[in-house]
Amino acid sequence: MPDAEAARWISTFLDACAADLGAARNTRLAYGRDLVDFARWLGARKVTLAEADRAAVEDYLVHCDAQGLSKATRARRLSSIRQLFRFAFDEGWRSDNPALRLTGPGKAKGLPKILTEAEVIRLMDAARIRARAPGDRLRDTALFELLYATGLRVSELVGLPVSAVRGDPRMILVRGKGDKERMVPLSTPARAALTAWLAHRDTEDDLRRKAGKPGSRQLFPGDGLDGHLTRQYFHSLVKDVAVLAGISPARVTPHVLRHAFATHLLANGADLRVIQTLLGHADIATTEIYTHVLDDHLADLVLTRHPLARKD
Repeated sequence: MPDAEAARWISTFLDACAADLGAARNTRLAYGRDLVDFARWLGARKVTLAEADRAAVEDYLVHCDAQGLSKATRARRLSSIRQLFRFAFDEGWRSDNPALRLTGPGKAKGLPKILTEAEVIRLMDAARIRARAPGDRLRDTALFELLYATGLRVSELVGLPVSAVRGDPRMILVRGKGDKERMVPLSTPARAALTAWLAHRDTEDDLRRKAGKPGSRQLFPGDGLDGHLTRQYFHSLVKDVAVLAGISPARVTPHVLRHAFATHLLANGADLRVIQTLLGHADIATTEIYTHVLDDHLADLVLTRHPLARKD
């Protein structure tokens, strides 16, 4: 554990992130893990956060590289450290920010992994039959249909309140990163899956109340601290379904299904700005990466749909 002073710095910084910046819980948890690791590393060298200089931060980044951490992880850790020291400077705890002018390793911008439409259909079919219990099959079907129909982040999906889908809505309100809200439409199969799951879920909830136990406000109740399915559970579930569907589990994650949602929309003619809104991307540049996985399709559109191309 970091020393008392380091713990105070980190906890105060994280509280400020929540209050002033509206940082999401998962973001704060990531910052906290990064900063605790940095504080422990400094502590092992008898250096405090108040004493750490630029050389210490650089040495820590070298240490992270030697551990085999990815570029993205190292870049995030440097960002966490830089923000902590900027906060410490603003609070008057330090007279400088030793990480201010450091250049991170940069994120490796690989293309998103994608699944074909046929593979997604196989996943949906597998989700309907994987579990033995009928209730679990209804839940799994609703999870997969909802994810592919909306492109939600996994934390947004498992954390949905049941109130969001009451009344068979055509669209649902989603609270995303930074507590930003957006509306996403529901497909007909997703609405049907949700209706079937709600009927079972509500029956189970009524039985719990009759037994003197509290009901749940979550659409997908679970054993997590917040009362819903955990991201880790759903990640494992996706792997199991992939195996049953005859697809390598290394190729399938909840985020890959989010990529499939965006890529298949784009391939079928959806506007990039619409996809940006549906995914909750703050910057269109984040959404534009999907155009790179459709080069052949886009080239074909130009060659077959452009008026001059048709004349040829």
